[in-house]
Amino acid sequence: MAAKRWSQDVTEHSHALDLKKGVFTLKDPKEIAASLKRSAEASTRRKADPFRSAMSMLVFYINRAGKNLPEEDRARLEQAKDELRKAFGKPTEG
Repeated sequence: MAAKRWSQDVTEHSHALDLKKGVFTLKDPKEIAASLKRSAEASTRRKADPFRSAMSMLVFYINRAGKNLPEEDRARLEQAKDELRKAFGKPTEG
């Protein structure tokens, strides 16, 4: 039996945000951003501000998937980052 990776352990046991099941598989980047925002704002266990917590979870998911993430999914999740910035009133990148 292979040892668990730390990232898998974080995904399975992190209690910082209670994410909606399947949030990263939603087709609309705005829905992904809205769901992450709701989860981050509702959490009483996060250590950072809601924006940073939500963005961290999104980036963590993208990085954990790595090369196994299909280009179409990566593009949708990258777009969700911009939608998340908009949802929190932050400037969007280039």
